[in-house]
Amino acid sequence: MLFNSFEFLIFLPIVFLLYWFVFKPLRWQNLFIVAVSYIFYGWWDWRFLILIAFTTLCSFASGIVLERLEGQRTKQKWVSAANITLNLLILCIFKYFNFFGENLTELFQLFGVEADWVTIDILLPVGISFYTFQALSYTIDVYQHKIKPTHDIVAFFAFISFFPQLVAGPIERATNLLPQFLVPRGFSYDKAVDGMRQILWGLFKKMVVADNCAAAVNLIFDEYQTLGGTHLFLGALFFTFQIYGDFSGYSDIAIGTARLFGVNLMRNFNFPYFSRDIAEFWRRWHISLTTWFRDYIYIPLGGSRCGKWKAMRNTLIIFLISGFWHGANWTFICWGAFHALLFLPLFIMGKNRKNKDVVAQGRLFPDIKEVCQMFITFLLVVIGWIIFRAENIHQAWDYIMRMVTRFDFVLPAHGKDPLIYIAILLVVEWFQREKQFGLQIEEKGIFRYQAVRWTLYYVLFITTLLLAGQQEEFIYFQF
Repeated sequence: MLFNSFEFLIFLPIVFLLYWFVFKPLRWQNLFIVAVSYIFYGWWDWRFLILIAFTTLCSFASGIVLERLEGQRTKQKWVSAANITLNLLILCIFKYFNFFGENLTELFQLFGVEADWVTIDILLPVGISFYTFQALSYTIDVYQHKIKPTHDIVAFFAFISFFPQLVAGPIERATNLLPQFLVPRGFSYDKAVDGMRQILWGLFKKMVVADNCAAAVNLIFDEYQTLGGTHLFLGALFFTFQIYGDFSGYSDIAIGTARLFGVNLMRNFNFPYFSRDIAEFWRRWHISLTTWFRDYIYIPLGGSRCGKWKAMRNTLIIFLISGFWHGANWTFICWGAFHALLFLPLFIMGKNRKNKDVVAQGRLFPDIKEVCQMFITFLLVVIGWIIFRAENIHQAWDYIMRMVTRFDFVLPAHGKDPLIYIAILLVVEWFQREKQFGLQIEEKGIFRYQAVRWTLYYVLFITTLLLAGQQEEFIYFQF
């Protein structure tokens, strides 16, 4: 069930009303959340409900066992390792089995050995990387005594399967989300209104910006060998905003929807295209994943406190794993390596934590230096997205070479509308860059009048419906 579908338009208000007016006791609310979340997830393929239920049960049981083995650290380590291995094994079978098989076959062929590797033709479960990592965080946090294991299996099922963020994040931590299912939740009108604003802004980013860009991106990437450099640059630019509008739009809808149910999810995007260097970009892009890798892989490896060379090794590992997490293709690994190469010079010079404030904070416009920094960083990010979007390494290289060597300054006719929508997005988010999201409004000045606020909401809603592109599935569902 897509957030931008008619089915969800019917689903959400029904669930909202039943949640607050029928299932009032905490346990009944949690049980209801589990039921509707499984309906939401099973809308794609009900068979994968067995998989998510199995992952949930194993992680819940691991927490109970870890508690019973308190004081027996070696046994706790084995239990934790067993659950982590099991979850990663399931993820690898569904997501990476064929990748490893095909690459092993090619490797053997290099040495003249014919290997007939078995491949499996199965669908990739929607959002498997997201809920797997969320389940892993619980086991690791219990093992590290960051959270006490829960004995409330219904609350735990709600934590893993909470439908707003189930299939594409944010990847929540047990320390943040699970406790919210263990205490009564009260309805807050202000929180609900703020949530609706965020949903509306997320729908605009997805339906108007991302989906309109997607049509041009698909056409340009499919025919890139016949097009000039300007077309190719626009194709890369449109994909840059397609993936941002698509993914951050999903996160906005997820966070806003969760607020309707009295649940707070972590922020996942912080206006990343206004970053002044790559390090800042990664503090602002897919925050729930980058902080997950930092806390559960980078720091356990020694982080940056184990000497310069090991810290550089740890950084490279994180970027490569981040790339591989996105999919079973060498393009994703190269995308991760590309960003590592951009990040490491900043790390070596000690400048990776330089830009931690908001760009042009307290000012209307950035200065020349900030404009140059943002422009260069953005261009590097665009090049990275070409690698990410390409079907293979050869296509990525060929696309980039054609783009820089065949520049013709001819603006294609089909690229004008997406450029207008991108410009609207950038202007709004620039003025809102110190807020949590683009449509976060303080009820003061002209917006203290309810009529002005509702006029804005209706105009944006109608504009979104009228200018929406052809419906596309969210990109990150495949991850």
